[in-house]
Amino acid sequence: MFIKHGNDGYKQVLDGIEQKTVAYGDRTLMAEFRLQKGAALPLHSHPHEQIGYLVSGNIRLTVGVAVHEVLPGDSWCIPGDLLHCAECLEDAVAVEVFSPVREDYLPSSPL
Repeated sequence: MFIKHGNDGYKQVLDGIEQKTVAYGDRTLMAEFRLQKGAALPLHSHPHEQIGYLVSGNIRLTVGVAVHEVLPGDSWCIPGDLLHCAECLEDAVAVEVFSPVREDYLPSSPL
């Protein structure tokens, strides 16, 4: 699978947060998130391991009881089923990989 960059395909998942699946395979899925300053991802968990990289901006990421200020170039790994949340401190772009594939992030038509 090879995907060309484009501005189409983003879905609003929460106020101030857009998500686009950029590639996926049998065991992993990669998504890009555009986050607006002030947006918040509420405390939640899911069975998927989640590995992320902050491309731009600044977010506060809480994983379990640890709070991290995340800056461009920082990365993280969140084990499955661990509670986590995020607050966007300035406009940001993050790329995250999920394993196994998040079925709810699969596009309605193949990439």
